[in-house]
Amino acid sequence: MATMVKIWDPLVRVFHWSLVASFAIAWISAEEWNDLHQWAGYAAGALIGFRLLWGLVGTRYARFAQFVRSPGTVAGYLKDILTGRERRYLGHNPAGGMMIVALMLCMAALCVTGWLYTTDAFWGEEWVEETHELLANLLLALVGLHVGGVLVAGFRHRENLVRAMVTGRKRAPGTGDVTA
Repeated sequence: MATMVKIWDPLVRVFHWSLVASFAIAWISAEEWNDLHQWAGYAAGALIGFRLLWGLVGTRYARFAQFVRSPGTVAGYLKDILTGRERRYLGHNPAGGMMIVALMLCMAALCVTGWLYTTDAFWGEEWVEETHELLANLLLALVGLHVGGVLVAGFRHRENLVRAMVTGRKRAPGTGDVTA
């Protein structure tokens, strides 16, 4: 059995799965249960606020400085995926880091537009509702890409990344793996 190392701290894991749950609840309740939809949205907004803070002061692999890469690095990594030469990263790979930023920005914008729609100034404003729905659909598409990326990376590197986000542990780095 391979040696395992701790990567994701409990706060990152609880954040991740709580955000999954809050988005799923908000999506399911959007047309029928307005109060539940709003509370799920508020929970998502609070979770994003927490993650922004934890991305600055959290543990090594939770920090944005560890996984937010330049557009050129991300493009190079995506090219390496297409040619089958991508390296395994102990933390988030460059594409995964970009996806985290995209998911968080989209979720934050979704929360803001949802909240705006509850205010007197924007209640009934069609553009706010349409923007909110567009962002929800965009976020659903990003989630699909995220899950696809997790499956591809897991397959290519022979690693169960879903389990890693539950246990916090991944296979210890081998030759050529990126740990920084």
